[in-house]
Amino acid sequence: MAQQEDVFKKIVAHCKEYGFVFPSSEIYDGLGAVYDYGQNGIELKNNIKRYWWDAMVKLNENIVGIDSSIFMHPTIWKASGHVDAFNDPLIDNKDSKKRYRADVLIEEQIAKYDEKIEKEVAKAAKKFGDAFDKEKFLATSVHCQEHQAKRDALHARYAKAMNDNNLEELRQIIIDEEIACPISGTKNWTDVRQFNLMFSTEMGSTADGSMKIFLRPETAQGIFVNFLNVQKTGRMKIPFGIAQIGKAFRNEIVARQFIFRMREFEQMEMQFFVRPGEELKWFEYWKKVRLNWHKALGMGDENYRYHDHDKLAHYANAATDIEFRMPFGFKEVEGIHSRTNFDLSQHQKYSGKKIQYFDPELNENYVPFVIETSIGVDRMFLSIMCGAYTEEVVGENDTRVVLKLPAVLAPVKAAIMPLVKKDGLPEKAREIINTLKYDFNVQYDEKDSIGKRYRRQDAIGTPFCITVDHQTLEDGTVTIRERDTMEQERVPVADLYSIISKKTSFSELFKKL
Repeated sequence: MAQQEDVFKKIVAHCKEYGFVFPSSEIYDGLGAVYDYGQNGIELKNNIKRYWWDAMVKLNENIVGIDSSIFMHPTIWKASGHVDAFNDPLIDNKDSKKRYRADVLIEEQIAKYDEKIEKEVAKAAKKFGDAFDKEKFLATSVHCQEHQAKRDALHARYAKAMNDNNLEELRQIIIDEEIACPISGTKNWTDVRQFNLMFSTEMGSTADGSMKIFLRPETAQGIFVNFLNVQKTGRMKIPFGIAQIGKAFRNEIVARQFIFRMREFEQMEMQFFVRPGEELKWFEYWKKVRLNWHKALGMGDENYRYHDHDKLAHYANAATDIEFRMPFGFKEVEGIHSRTNFDLSQHQKYSGKKIQYFDPELNENYVPFVIETSIGVDRMFLSIMCGAYTEEVVGENDTRVVLKLPAVLAPVKAAIMPLVKKDGLPEKAREIINTLKYDFNVQYDEKDSIGKRYRRQDAIGTPFCITVDHQTLEDGTVTIRERDTMEQERVPVADLYSIISKKTSFSELFKKL
């Protein structure tokens, strides 16, 4: 685990060094859990957003997009349950004075039992080699069964405490499991209490009475309150979806793990409206579709898994996360939730306006049910960076750090490099850039040796390096180097467009979906 934490530290440092992510307000010593995207980070982030948006809105004729405002009428948050129920259970260690989420402490303890089982399996696999049968070993190993029994008992107790909202029991679990504060090492805990995560502010001048409003903690409600606007103006027939990408804000007390949990973040959400009674069928459908979307990026199918929720939100009748294997364990990157008709019913009740759909086939009015798919853009970004970051030994005692980003998402698609800064080579390189720049984000690079330039491009994940040399002036060919294999070949300048576009085109990726 320590080794994985080192890898994660390297990824965080790499993000800063190569212009992906900077701590916000850094010259003023930063602002906790807020980050800025640098010149390469924003390109990667925009490409992730484009991949999501086009897969949702372009490829589905029954899904459309909106962009709702961050500020909304405060009653919306009363109706949605956020004012009363948007809380985290927090606990303090009396010695370190540090505050933790009680649920996270317990989930990490559950993960420790999983790690113990994995260690036993790894040890046995090493011992028995090719003859190793994992299923058989798990069924017969006394140690594994002991760990599994403890894990299952803790899991059941934790799930019940969360569903019952039993704060005393959450504290008791922490005491019984002998969970210590990572900083003080003591088990001297306060009671668990709830803390609301919404940021509030005032709208209007204080003289004539201002209104307390909230920064939205999710983008979904902006879709729900626009349900009728979109349905009527777009003459949408159920089933149909509304997609949105936008900022959300949560006053996370325990914000950590770099951009994994931040106070200001971005979401990509799609709410899919269906007939009552058909929601679980559509829930299964979207689970499959969304997992496919992730796997199509080629980051390794084994790095994804589903995780069903133990505690369902007050509005849900089914919920699953798609998790990605980060250096700090499997973590959620996307949630698929069956939200029932809770949201639209609540807004109908609180606004006094009828929010219903007339179904011509059934000849009746009803409040639609909703399947939600929701991704944190920043988490998705982090999962891609973690999956792509690679340290390779090249040759005898040379190493390179390469970001094996899906080429379609890479910030820069190709770097054009004159071999030397003379003899008309820079001019020829610029000429090539001018033919490619309308379709691809390309970079000109003439500083340092070719080897150093290659390493620089590897570090930001550029799929192709194109070298212009003296032969280029004679026969119109260049050397193109492929990032992952480092193989080089001589190709005509005229072929560059088709080579780059085949590897980096969204349409090729969409065909896999």
